[in-house]
Amino acid sequence: MNKKGFGFDIGATSIKLVWLEGGGKKFILKAASISPAPPKGIMSNSPLDEEEMSQAIAKAVRDAGVGTKFVNVALPENQVYTKVLDMPVLSDKELASAIYWEAEQYIPVPLQNITLVWNVLKRPNQPSSTDKMQVLMVGAPTVLVNKYQKVIQLAGLQINGMETEILSTLRSLVLDSSFPTSLVVNIGAVSTSFAIVREGIMAFTYSMSIGGAAINRAIATDFGLTPQQAEEYKRVYGVSGKSLGGKIGRATEPILNSILAEIKKSIAFYSQKYKDDQPIRQIILSGGTAKLPGIELFFVNNAGIETAIANPWKILASQQIPKEILDNASDYTIAAGLAMRDYE
Repeated sequence: MNKKGFGFDIGATSIKLVWLEGGGKKFILKAASISPAPPKGIMSNSPLDEEEMSQAIAKAVRDAGVGTKFVNVALPENQVYTKVLDMPVLSDKELASAIYWEAEQYIPVPLQNITLVWNVLKRPNQPSSTDKMQVLMVGAPTVLVNKYQKVIQLAGLQINGMETEILSTLRSLVLDSSFPTSLVVNIGAVSTSFAIVREGIMAFTYSMSIGGAAINRAIATDFGLTPQQAEEYKRVYGVSGKSLGGKIGRATEPILNSILAEIKKSIAFYSQKYKDDQPIRQIILSGGTAKLPGIELFFVNNAGIETAIANPWKILASQQIPKEILDNASDYTIAAGLAMRDYE
């Protein structure tokens, strides 16, 4: 029996799935869909809300015609602790002991409440005394892990793997070590994640608690709109200062400037650490907000770096794909990365 899972991205406002077959760098897209998430979302502790979420998940899977019960899911970035560590070169056994000391330095809650995992990103083959290894450390609250397992099981599915949103995003975009040094910015509904990729490996990651929903609230407040109307305005008019006499631009600017400030901090951190021997060549915008008209121009003009919109469908073999799925490519980066997980 084929136990390879499909990818399921449970967001604050929508749920997205991608089902792939194939492998290597050319997959066949079997199914992809976006549907609304229940109002209370997956973070509610109410059994009724958990049941509603499980039913929404089951319906999305059924409607998409997914032919497997195995699934990979991503935990929300603003609920987990993710850190790329520079550590002395250690064996796997030594690392298993040392990682808990490192975790105590970076995770501000008792470790008995955390599910901790780690992965060696880069280990020098013949290290000198000054060489370092790079280790990705992820800590997730155990209650969060248990909640996802419960809701997914209620939906009649079985979890193959869990990881963070930014890891899934990078898997769908960074296919090999020749990938140019980039800053990937995944703008979700309630949080934004940043990751710097160097030689195909994540060198830095960070998350902030602001996202597309904040843009909606700003537009709704300035124009006296409902959240649904604000979302429509955002999709149609984008973030251009020219839209509606500049009002859209003025409404969205504070939120975009907050994201821009973190982009500049990330670039400064990277430049100081690596002394610009491989400067950041591009910013890649991912998530639903990345589709807003004019957003890439905003970051080009203000960060001074080429900016592109994420396209996870570069992994696909030649096939006919519905226009709606192609047009919403940046929405699917997390789900696509999750769908690729079992093919690594």
